[in-house]
Amino acid sequence: MAVNKLALIRYKTIDDCLKNRFRKWTLEDIIEKVSATLYELEGITTGVSKRTIQADIQLMRSDKLGYNAPIVVKDKRFYAYDNPGFSITKAPINNADVDKMKEIVGVLKQFNAFNYFDEMSDMIARLENNLNKSTKQSGNHIQLESNKLVKGLECIPTLYQAVLNKKSLLIEYKSFKARQAQQGIYYPYLLKEYRNRWFLICKAKKRAGILNLALDRIIEFQELPNEEFVSYQGVDFDRYYDDLIGVTKSERDRAQKVILEFTNEHAPYVMTKPLHQSQTVLSQNDKTTTFRIDVVLNYELEREILGFGECVKVLSPRLLISKIKRRLKWTFKQYESKEELEH
Repeated sequence: MAVNKLALIRYKTIDDCLKNRFRKWTLEDIIEKVSATLYELEGITTGVSKRTIQADIQLMRSDKLGYNAPIVVKDKRFYAYDNPGFSITKAPINNADVDKMKEIVGVLKQFNAFNYFDEMSDMIARLENNLNKSTKQSGNHIQLESNKLVKGLECIPTLYQAVLNKKSLLIEYKSFKARQAQQGIYYPYLLKEYRNRWFLICKAKKRAGILNLALDRIIEFQELPNEEFVSYQGVDFDRYYDDLIGVTKSERDRAQKVILEFTNEHAPYVMTKPLHQSQTVLSQNDKTTTFRIDVVLNYELEREILGFGECVKVLSPRLLISKIKRRLKWTFKQYESKEELEH
């Protein structure tokens, strides 16, 4: 059951009243106290109705929110807790809630991004510890993909703050192709993950266009408090990346119609796990199924296609066909050369 902010204020105020054993509380007294609290905390001047408070008391008595509050009426007039030490803030968590929270903790522990934020990781550890104090520990029932050997993850909390607070950065970066690392000033806009690898989407001070820097290639970085931040002026990043597999894209790139023919043995896999949100089925025969996706042509798309091996054939566009054929020829030559050496 969803509970809004005002309802929580009412429950807490009623609880404060009934915990006070030095005063007898009529329904009118409780209404007056709740109305005063709502005005003080939220500026609400209309007060609260008798029907609302009666409904709140009934809800607190029930187990719908897990309170099971022992609220009684004495002398047919005064409301009180039958147990003097009771409070909804001390209400025990039922077993179903504990099980749900343990599942959530298990998911958070496995979900990569949460492991990168120190405060969140500490909160998860404390929550798990508190749960295990009161229940027998059980294993996780959900296991998500993770790779703890990936480099650069320790940068995420600081980079996230730089993105959030629009801080210019001095970054020393060494790409896979570069012989030496280079320093530059960058304006960070977004952190993006693709297949357990993280990228900083940013703009370089001395270069036009949007860049993506792999976090595992960042040598070091620091904030530049005196460097004016240049805000991103392009389209929303959700739209910017919606025609993309991976992260590699320039602002000039546009989606193209990609036609892929899969063997029917492998087509169900592609149907149940689409390559892209634009995927549609164009045709199907006894041996193959043909799909269409509208995406930017990039390295990640090529790698995705090559990963299916002999199960897929590119039918369009011609540029992509030639790239895939060239890479397959290089692959074949590697094995061909090795076989010649062995013989």
